[in-house]
Amino acid sequence: MNGLPEIAFVGRSNAGKSTAINALAQQRRLAFASRTPGRTRHINLYALGPKDAPDAYIVDLPGYGYAAVERSAKLQWQQVMADYLATRRSLKGLVLMVDARLGLTDLDQRLLAFVARRIGTGEVKLLVLLTKADKLSRRQADATVRATARTLAEFATDHADIGVALFSALSRHGVGDAAATLHAWVRSGEL
Repeated sequence: MNGLPEIAFVGRSNAGKSTAINALAQQRRLAFASRTPGRTRHINLYALGPKDAPDAYIVDLPGYGYAAVERSAKLQWQQVMADYLATRRSLKGLVLMVDARLGLTDLDQRLLAFVARRIGTGEVKLLVLLTKADKLSRRQADATVRATARTLAEFATDHADIGVALFSALSRHGVGDAAATLHAWVRSGEL
């Protein structure tokens, strides 16, 4: 690695991380999206920008919370993710993928608490994408955004950069806004 900033995508297994990465990168098979949760088992990096001079990396982290994986594998993934999220200097942005039908789960909130210091100091920017928004009514979607924003307010500081948005790779709802946010992060030079 040459010190380029990294934007990590994290969330529960089956929250739609790989599908979102593909939608945002405008490529069908960049990140492997499977119907079976728990397929991402390594930290996968994808270059953003020109092939010969990328601007940043998108990082696809293993999902958490999938019960059908062996306990030893789960513990290994958790340790790899914890080390990455706690110590990776080039980590500058975190995109937390949350199934909008479920809202922030206990596991999502534990992850947020784990990275709260880095978010609070502004070292790492946070964007929460409420995925599968196409499966909610407008009223349900609004309620989910409000509930998520209330929880995220606990992590807000003068230095924090925290956002929340509805997202659906299928209907393309929120794809342009999320891409614009990530683009602004990279272009601002603040990453």
